[in-house]
Amino acid sequence: MANWIDEWIKKKESKIQTWRRHLHQRAEVGFCEYETTHYIVEQLNGLGFTLYTGENVMDKEARFGVPSEQTLATHEERALTNGVPKEFLEEIKGGFTGVIAVLDTGRQGKHAAMRFDIDALPIEEAEEETHLPAKLGFRSTHAGMMHACGHDGHTAIGIAIAHFISEHCNQLNGRFTLIFQPAEEGSRGANAIVQKGWLDNVDVFWSGHLGIKPLPVGTLVSGATDILATTKIDVELSGQTAHAGMSPHEGKNTLVAASSLVLGLHAIAPHGDGTTRINVGYMESGSGRNIIPGHAFLQLETRGSSTRENQYMKQEAFRRIEGAAQMHGVSAQIDIVGEGLAANTDHMWLTAIPEAVKESDYVSAVQDNLSLGGSEDVTYMMQHVQKAGGKAAYMIYGTPLAAGHHHRLFDFDEAALPVAVSALAHLVDTL
Repeated sequence: MANWIDEWIKKKESKIQTWRRHLHQRAEVGFCEYETTHYIVEQLNGLGFTLYTGENVMDKEARFGVPSEQTLATHEERALTNGVPKEFLEEIKGGFTGVIAVLDTGRQGKHAAMRFDIDALPIEEAEEETHLPAKLGFRSTHAGMMHACGHDGHTAIGIAIAHFISEHCNQLNGRFTLIFQPAEEGSRGANAIVQKGWLDNVDVFWSGHLGIKPLPVGTLVSGATDILATTKIDVELSGQTAHAGMSPHEGKNTLVAASSLVLGLHAIAPHGDGTTRINVGYMESGSGRNIIPGHAFLQLETRGSSTRENQYMKQEAFRRIEGAAQMHGVSAQIDIVGEGLAANTDHMWLTAIPEAVKESDYVSAVQDNLSLGGSEDVTYMMQHVQKAGGKAAYMIYGTPLAAGHHHRLFDFDEAALPVAVSALAHLVDTL
């Protein structure tokens, strides 16, 4: 006979899918998740949680890479047009998106926190009939924005867990803090939530991700490994424009400086003690064939298997930026617009998670680990909990993938959503 947790989930499967598809249609990039934030609050109202929004969620000065006031205003105007009440929008305007939901059962027990990221990516979603969201009519309605990493699914999982905790509060123990985090992409939002104190005095912390690598639905990875530390860097080069024929000697060519810089950055020697990465993903300079360019802009990132290895890459990148600028007689402005730490799941979860989900009808296989090979903003939360003596786990919820993460054709199997809810609900029941 099915256990009571999964009997409850079976009754919620259609609702979980509805939440996911609604969120997918309203994809919003980091710190601009105004409609998403309002929708989360709507779904959590009346469940017995104390809900925190606006500047209660994040430390203002600890946010990385907040969009310009003009960009935020554009997104705010769209949210208002799309039905977000003006008084609610006033509360969260200026990039103060996200929701913290807290429920104390009133019974002695552990303080458990869970993180669910809510932001999308600046990608134009596919319109092909082979792309399921397009075929079934829940493709993103926001031009140039797409849930191409599964965060719509993560948010739906979080809403479902809130409903589970609410409906079974009388048989649960301890305190629960659910974190619906903005701006995970680019490692920009988690540190600001940590600095606001939401991860203080947390005993257990869980988070996870749909996909990463294609796995059968029902597979649960109890501990992701190789979560890389990272730094996201913007570089602006300022030189001097000039006529390319009559006075090239008066110009200070930022396109040449930027080109030299890209080659120099990608020539940084890897660190011998661990994995390191660097990538220049965007470069813009110049306005015409007969003009010496006087401005260039680059976006790049470094990564490392530990904070130490990433720091090495970061320092080497800074040295090359300054060197290229000096060599070509231009100036360089360097801005760090995102930063993430390295972290690992506590070893005890490799036993505790399989034990917790052994009765789950949805979890059919548990793996000890899976190499992430990328970075995750959640590491700020994991490290904060671990340094205070708590235990943290980062899980992977298996699903086939229509295309890789951050691709215009990305999609996951929605059957993975109740698997994730079941895993978290069974863990909640162990407290």
